[in-house]
Amino acid sequence: MDLLTTIRSVFTVLMFVSFVGIVLWAWSARSRRRFDEAAALPFADEERARASSAAPRR
Repeated sequence: MDLLTTIRSVFTVLMFVSFVGIVLWAWSARSRRRFDEAAALPFADEERARASSAAPRR
């Protein structure tokens, strides 16, 4: 095995471990509440826009 092959193998393993870590973090129960709040943000802006357009203007 030459040095370049070893570096490529180590890099591949590191990227796979990083991928698995990100997937576990994204699907963890602790992150779910934050992700649900972030997913609802566009709808909160829409409700505010409706409320401001329904209010009488001077």
